Amino acid sequence: MTIAVLGAGAWGTALAQMLASDGREVLLWARESELIEEINGSHRNSLFLPSASLAPTVRATGDLSEVADAEILLAVTPAQHLASVLGAMPSHPRDLVLCSKGIEAGSGRLMNHVARDAAPGSDIAVLSGPTFAHEVAAGLPTAVTLACGGGEEQWARLHPAIARPTFRPYYSDDVTGAEIGGAVKNVLAIACGVVDGLGLGQNARAALIARGYAEMLRFGEALGAERDTLAGLCGLGDLVLTCSSTASRNFSLGKALGEGGDPAALMADRRTVAEGAHTAPVLTELAARHGVAMPIVAAVYRLLQGAPAIAIVAELLARPLGPETDA
Repeated sequence: MTIAVLGAGAWGTALAQMLASDGREVLLWARESELIEEINGSHRNSLFLPSASLAPTVRATGDLSEVADAEILLAVTPAQHLASVLGAMPSHPRDLVLCSKGIEAGSGRLMNHVARDAAPGSDIAVLSGPTFAHEVAAGLPTAVTLACGGGEEQWARLHPAIARPTFRPYYSDDVTGAEIGGAVKNVLAIACGVVDGLGLGQNARAALIARGYAEMLRFGEALGAERDTLAGLCGLGDLVLTCSSTASRNFSLGKALGEGGDPAALMADRRTVAEGAHTAPVLTELAARHGVAMPIVAAVYRLLQGAPAIAIVAELLARPLGPETDA
């Protein structure tokens, strides 16, 4: 069964390396010609994943028609570019596994809706969970959710091709829940980075994770996600990881904001995408549309618009007290 990865950023490269760890040939699509040359010539990706030495069975290409022929395609392009990249492909594989986390700006669509429109006829799955790219590439133990829109039949095709001794997918059929967990946690990770940047302490960060998780649950249930999904690897698990380390791009962005950085300058200076910055505005709008209270998400949106971090924190601390389940 042929397998390819669409997108040679840190996460895409890590997935390609993981998939090639048993000697399988993996095709990796990249935009940058110099990156393609480096991967094929020296088996490195110094631009996005400099810590990894790639298996010789990972081959890079800039030709979308090559990856389109794969039976399994892992799509790891930034969420805001998924539609255009899939739309440029001449054909589509049977199984399309979405590995990017976010919500499309403007339309408010989850990635599975974007993919169904851009790649009609594909069977859609979502791979999501607590995953730092450099650890996956190094072969460190990792567990993820593999939510299959095609149910157990698709799971039976996919998990033997994706699972490795240290990379363990767990089955779900809740595609919506898997995507919401991955999208919302990016925004909450920015908030936790702000707490760290302001020096507010571990108590505040723990409280923010708990209250942020409550926002994730409310929003997820409003869109039809299952609570059990959001309590698992792709929800709570991913939230804990990305809210706890500067290895998270979103946490790092928040930390810089908390330290007084200018949002526009910080975003312009980043080679890699902090997807939570794109998700915060559309998530705030969707929450309002569905009548879901998400004060932390709304606060991150205002921060990214330039509101002072300390003032935003003061407003959150001044919210009315009451039952925790209503907060």
